[in-house]
Amino acid sequence: MSDLPQVYANYELLFTPHLIPQLRNLRGEEWAKLIDYLASLPDTHPDTLSFSLMMINLGGCLSCEMDNYRAQKGCALCARQTILSFKGTDKQLITRYEKARQQVRQMQSGSDLEQAA
Repeated sequence: MSDLPQVYANYELLFTPHLIPQLRNLRGEEWAKLIDYLASLPDTHPDTLSFSLMMINLGGCLSCEMDNYRAQKGCALCARQTILSFKGTDKQLITRYEKARQQVRQMQSGSDLEQAA
């Protein structure tokens, strides 16, 4: 059993892939297509992980703590608010996703090299 108080038992502090479908109708058509594609993938797929990385960076998940306001309102609501309040275009948001994809690919190729050594 966890040592966490029951009130904290279901808190998520990082964006998780099961939340991706909830973001579908928050932006335009290009965004919806990306969400549809990602929602069809397993949680461990590199593209899904890339999207999660983008959301973690965009939403500031690494600074979230169980007792702060963002955590108390929940990860799903925070993720929705993060996407809705993004001031750039859908294209700029998707460019951020593509950059996260490159980061994940670099991490994967680095771990492949370490395993080969």
